[in-house]
Formats: sequence, C-alpha cells, structure tokens
Amino acid sequence: MPDNELQKLSPAYRLPASDLDFILSDSMQGVRFLLEFAKADERLRAWGVRTTIVVLGSARIRQANGPLAARRGRPAWRAGTTSRGASAALHPSAAAPSRRVGDQRDNVIATGGGAGIMEAANSGASEVGPSIGFNIQLPREQEPNPYSTPELTFQFHSFAMRKIHLATRAAAVVAFPGGFGTFAELFEVLTLVQTRKGRAIPIVCVDRDYWTRAVDFDVLLDAGVISPADFALLPFADDAESAWQALVDAGIQAASAGPVTDAADHGIEPWFTEPNWRAVWRV
Repeated sequence: MPDNELQKLSPAYRLPASDLDFILSDSMQGVRFLLEFAKADERLRAWGVRTTIVVLGSARIRQANGPLAARRGRPAWRAGTTSRGASAALHPSAAAPSRRVGDQRDNVIATGGGAGIMEAANSGASEVGPSIGFNIQLPREQEPNPYSTPELTFQFHSFAMRKIHLATRAAAVVAFPGGFGTFAELFEVLTLVQTRKGRAIPIVCVDRDYWTRAVDFDVLLDAGVISPADFALLPFADDAESAWQALVDAGIQAASAGPVTDAADHGIEPWFTEPNWRAVWRV
C-alpha cells in the first residue's frame, strides 16, 4: 500500500471533536456556545443544584485589613474611593440560607468566581457548604478565587452564556457595589424580571448611597422610561446582614427549614410564591 502519512496528518482527517482548529473556527461558534451551556449544566445537575443566590460585586474591592486569603475570619470589606466604605461584611452566616432537601441543594451561593466581593461571598459560603464560581475568560483581572468549590468552578468564554447560568437557577440576586460587569449582570436580571421573561425573584442592592449616586433612578422615573413599579423591583439594603434579612422576608428559607413548595422540573421555578413576593416588595 502506498505511504499514506500525508493523508493521516492532514487537518481534514482529524476527528472533528479533537480538531481544535475546527472547534475554534467561526463556523463552530454556535457549537461552542452549546458546549459552554451543557458542561456547566451537567455538573450543576450532578451536584443537585436546584436554586442559587447570586452575589454580584466588583473584583476590585479589597478587604480593609489585608488580603482575604491571609485569614479566614470575618473580613470587613470596603470599596475605597468608589463607594466610600460600603458596608459589605460577608460572614459565614451570610450563607445560612443554603440548604439541602433530599438530593437537591437550594440557595447555593453563586458568584462570578473572581476576587473582591465575589471572593468574600464564596469564602462565607465555604464555611457551610458548596458554592459556585462562574468565571469568565479575560485578558486581565480574572482568576478563580480559592473559596469556590473546585468541582463547581467554571470558566466561560462567552459573557452571554455566563449570564444565562447566573440567571437560570437564581432564586435571588444580591448586588454589592461594582462596575461595568456588575451593572451588566444586575440590569440583565432586572430586565428579565421587569419584562416577565424571567421569574419574579427578589433583587437587593447593598449600599443605597452608592447605587443612587451611580444611577439617578429619579431621572428615569421623571422621564417616564421606567414606572414606579419597575423601580420597586430594586430595593436597597444598608449592609450584608440586612440584605440577607430582606431575602428571608421575601421567602428565602434558612437551612433548618423545610421546603415551601415542591420545585418544578429541575428546580428552576422559585419555591416562594409570586403573590407573596409581590406583597413583600409592594410591586
């Protein structure tokens, strides 16, 4: 038989799944998008993650008393010049709502997986159970923090797919001071809730002073581009503790409590009722 090494070495001969040049080509962007969804979704299902509490916030906010990795106490966090010392203390007790019902996990803390506020939230959660880090591939800043559960620490190329995973299982969102990324994720969820494309879930912004200075919501109201009911979707809290209490008031149950209702298929329906949520937030 004639020598066929050239044929076997040709890129055309590679199996598509093992041909990185093909997988990373423009024509395969939709396939890569599907892979980014399926890989994380499969792992989250294997771990029984039914609902999450998503914590948003800047990677640039640093612990007031040195690097978080230096000690696992109860760090005080501040945003320096950007939020004038926002009260963002995220103690292990902040993850208290996380609970397990049978082989399903509810209220699992989920963050963007990076430093700053995200690291603080994963650190608090690590004291009581697993937590999720939805990392994004960036040229700088993004490194997974050491507190998200390794088996639940993901990396995405697509911001869009990362947002899908942040929103799909969310039973609540807590937003600490942040920049463009935090704003993008927060307003994505707000838009989903406002337009009823997403479920009605409680959303709490920590540090009213920061958020009302960063965004003049009164201008939006006066211009008529949002309604008072839209603005009511965005309650504020003074610190982390009052934020978690607001979630409890909205129906998020602590670890020792039993389920309120049976979750629907794969748990992507909230287990607090929409009428109760609307009553709490006066929407």
